[in-house]
Amino acid sequence: MNAPYFVEILARNGDVLHRHRIGALPIRIGRGYDNDVILDDAHSAASHASIDLDEHGQLLLRDLGSVNGSYYGGKRCAAIALDGHRVIRLGHTRLRVRSADFAVAPELADTTMHSWEGAAPAITGLLLTTAFALVETWFNDIESFAQVRYILALASCLGAGLLWSGAWALANRLFGSHARLGRHLFILGSGLCVMGIWRLASTALAYAWDATALTRHGNLVILAIACTMLYFHLRTIKPHHPHRYAIGSGITYAASAMLLLLLNLQGSGRASDELYMSALLPPQWHLSADRSVDQFIADAAKLRDAADAARSRGASASDEDNDEDSE
Repeated sequence: MNAPYFVEILARNGDVLHRHRIGALPIRIGRGYDNDVILDDAHSAASHASIDLDEHGQLLLRDLGSVNGSYYGGKRCAAIALDGHRVIRLGHTRLRVRSADFAVAPELADTTMHSWEGAAPAITGLLLTTAFALVETWFNDIESFAQVRYILALASCLGAGLLWSGAWALANRLFGSHARLGRHLFILGSGLCVMGIWRLASTALAYAWDATALTRHGNLVILAIACTMLYFHLRTIKPHHPHRYAIGSGITYAASAMLLLLLNLQGSGRASDELYMSALLPPQWHLSADRSVDQFIADAAKLRDAADAARSRGASASDEDNDEDSE
């Protein structure tokens, strides 16, 4: 290892907060002003540790008898070999040491869309969220028009959206060095609009062509859209691990879909979200062939026969249980 040496003070997410250049060994670290690297940490000793070469020519950190000690991998150590990658904790301070000949990784490909930063995605995301709130309120509104109802829906949707995006922006700042609130607002607004478009389209198609499966299992698609939003939120924070986030989002979707189906079974005895279409749409939107009265009566008769058979089976089982109790 060749001089000069660099002592890097790290944040909890691994970002370098300070980098101290030291020309020669040994390197003394501590809170005292006579050290080569001065720690602004009340939990470190005045002379906490020193760094020098061992008998094999490798950097070695030695604790100088501090009360709080020196830690690597969660274990307190009197001496720790340094290889440029190991992160050491002295008190509450995390650091690593590298020499001038430390080999850095190749530069990463820049996949950031620098033209899509700041106000542009933020305003677009807010507009998309606004459109979703207004259209969703209109679609579900079966009463006479009341302006205050739309204002409340818009305010609540924007407020919840800002809180959601703000939480992701905070995580982005902690783990990705930049907040990128605008990007997270855009992801939220886009996802909500896709959800709204799916809900409107699936309901209209189900009503027009009697394709009720689109509405009975529509929440599975909504859940898939939400997990896709999760993927893009995570990728905005750390763009160089897309496969990990895709696998994680897929696992989240599978677990959430299973839970949703179980909740439906517990609540209604069926895996579907609803037993019938609950949307009120204009009659002229119905394009499938109308069923005759005779066909309707025949279908009702089949349902009655099935209900009578189930009731008979239940009565027979009850009689058998009573006979066993009497014996």
